[in-house]
Amino acid sequence: MAKTRRQAVAAARLAQVRLPRLEPFGGGALEPDGDYDGVAFERMDLGGQEGAGARFIDCALRECELDGTRLGGARFVDCVLEGVRGVGADLAGASLRDVELREARLGGVQLHGAVLTGVLVRGGKIDCLNLREASLTDVVFDGCVLSEADFGGARLDRVEFRGCALRQADFTAVRMKDVDLRGVTELDIARGVERLSGAVISSAQLFDLAPVFAAQVGVRVE
Repeated sequence: MAKTRRQAVAAARLAQVRLPRLEPFGGGALEPDGDYDGVAFERMDLGGQEGAGARFIDCALRECELDGTRLGGARFVDCVLEGVRGVGADLAGASLRDVELREARLGGVQLHGAVLTGVLVRGGKIDCLNLREASLTDVVFDGCVLSEADFGGARLDRVEFRGCALRQADFTAVRMKDVDLRGVTELDIARGVERLSGAVISSAQLFDLAPVFAAQVGVRVE
């Protein structure tokens, strides 16, 4: 009998972010369609500020407050966001390329319709992350907690979850290709379990998800 050939999962491809020497932000507020190149934002309260459409190139945001910060349609390229925190930051339609988000404490972040390419999310906790209709390519979630993340209608291509807790995730209408969920330590899918085609899970995770799969196809287990 011929052996079944196992198809490998394509790994996410990340480029290490190497920041140049940065200049401290000169103060004041963010500006819509602003242009920030090689700037360091350190321990600043950016809450409620309007930076829609702004461009951030080779920038660092460290320990900044982002309560209600409006950054819809902004572009982040080769940036590091470390220790940022806040509730209700709006990055709808934003573009993030070669970005590292480290040890963030965020809630209700709006990233619907955003494009994430080469993004590393390491550590921290994000509640109610809205990624509906977003595009994620070469994205790694490493050692973080995602609670009630909404991936509804999103496209995930070469996305890895390493040592993460994924609680009450919504995968409704999601499209997946080369999505590696084997490193998820807590896999809890609230909706969209039938959309896992294109993902790989471990045998232990399959056992844990068996009741959800059974309910999806109408099988009663007694």
